[in-house]
Amino acid sequence: MERTMAEKQRVPAKVPLETIASGLRRERARTGLSLSEVARQAGISKSTLSHLEAGNGNPSLETLWALCVALDVPFARLLDPPRPQTQVIRAGEGAAIAAAESDYRATLLAASPPGARRDVYRIDAEPGTVRASRPHMPGVVEHLLLASGRALAGVSGEEVELGPGDYMAYPADLPHVFEALSPSTRAVLVLEHP
Repeated sequence: MERTMAEKQRVPAKVPLETIASGLRRERARTGLSLSEVARQAGISKSTLSHLEAGNGNPSLETLWALCVALDVPFARLLDPPRPQTQVIRAGEGAAIAAAESDYRATLLAASPPGARRDVYRIDAEPGTVRASRPHMPGVVEHLLLASGRALAGVSGEEVELGPGDYMAYPADLPHVFEALSPSTRAVLVLEHP
């Protein structure tokens, strides 16, 4: 299905930096870890974390994932402001975080409510670069349903090619990848937390 020019030009909304900053401050306070210790565990500089907590900078998906692992929190906890009970997120809308080294965007659709242990994302990716993910927290499983295009996904070294309608689940506490093999590759990704 060919996308219209308006759809191609529509830029996904970015997560407000204050939402990320507030989430980082809240979760770091919860853990009782210092700025230096969280930065060290995430593999980023203390000044980068300080800037992010102040609401400055442009964090990549990789940086935020590393911080979530260091803080032992689901990724969505940094991005999910309070929402109404009925929610509609139209295609091409929503708060998206882009990867730094590949044409890959994750848009949070639903974060785990209290008592639930899953987050739901829409993935938009284009061919060209592999999205290589470091291991998430122990026990995390990713469920992937490909909606359009073709992709290579799964645990690094054990990737599987998927087509529209294909589903797979794999342990995300191991290095894993997602690579779009055709233009306009779209998927639904559910992170299941232990």
